[in-house]
Amino acid sequence: MNQTALPTSPDDPAALAALRARIRSVQDWPAPGVCFRDITPLLQDAQAFRLLIDTLAHRYAADALRPDAIAVLDARGFLLGSALAYALGLGLVVIRKKGKLPPPVISESYDLEYGSACVELREGSVQPGQRVLLVDDLIATGGTMMAGWQLLQRLGAQPVEGVAVMDLPELGGSARLRAAGLPLHTLLAFEGQ
Repeated sequence: MNQTALPTSPDDPAALAALRARIRSVQDWPAPGVCFRDITPLLQDAQAFRLLIDTLAHRYAADALRPDAIAVLDARGFLLGSALAYALGLGLVVIRKKGKLPPPVISESYDLEYGSACVELREGSVQPGQRVLLVDDLIATGGTMMAGWQLLQRLGAQPVEGVAVMDLPELGGSARLRAAGLPLHTLLAFEGQ
């Protein structure tokens, strides 16, 4: 599919297929048995990246889902959430890997599909009752988004939704997040790990 064939409207039924075609699958990386879903080809395609952000902005411009702020998860969530925040005219709340933010911070540890990690949020980043959209690129085991959601809740924020471009449903993360009570929206599901 060349760039001129790309849909220009988020309402076009072909939009999601066009986005999916620009995500690369890399077998056995970063560990044996893991299939990494590489979003960089989509980001490198200016029209596809615009379509992705327009699709998300279209959803979150509606009053029922409009957030007060966009919270982004380190690191690929930064890329998507920054562009979305710009499109919606909103500020960013950054949730970083441990040791990347100056104090005072709150921390949350979690398990990944191939290890463990910790994320932090600066105290005062959100206000009690503030409606926040939590953005990442991928839901695998759900650990990163769950940790981010827990940090936001500890500061009193109200999640509008968690949103990711990709879901790996076989790893159970999206089901786990929904079961925990986080409203979740993903654009594309990929079978397998």
